[in-house]
Order: sequence, then structure tokens, then C-alpha cells
Amino acid sequence: MKRYQFTTLIWEEDGVYVSKCMEIELSSCGDTPKEALENLREAIDLWLKNAEVLGLLSDALPSITSSEKFTSVIEVEAA
Repeated sequence: MKRYQFTTLIWEEDGVYVSKCMEIELSSCGDTPKEALENLREAIDLWLKNAEVLGLLSDALPSITSSEKFTSVIEVEAA
């Protein structure tokens, strides 16, 4: 079994927690951050299975196998 690392972002939106996988632009949600992450994990698992069957996995491999990943939060002031 292969292991992949994904970068996830979770935020609250109108009382629901949204979780997003940055590498494959896949999102899910839940009533708690933990549930949102669990639902995203399931969605990623399904995506991986389908991507492999459809021959799309090779396109995502550079971003999901890279050991060099960085995250940052920036603030931008808009007029």
C-alpha cells in the first residue's frame, strides 16, 4: 500500500467546518473540525482509487509525493 501526504486546510463557514485538500483541490465538510477531516480523508481515498483506474494519478504524483511542503498565512489589506 502506498502512502501519500496531503496538505489540508479547515475553516468554519456558517456553522459548518469545511476541509480542503490543497494538492488535488478536493473539499468536504462536517459539524466539527475532526469530522470535516475524516470526511475529507474518505473523499481523498475515493479520489485516489478513481484516479488510478482512470489513469489520472500520475498527474498528481509530484505534489502528493513531495517531501518539501510549506504552508503560510499572509494578510492582505484591500481598499
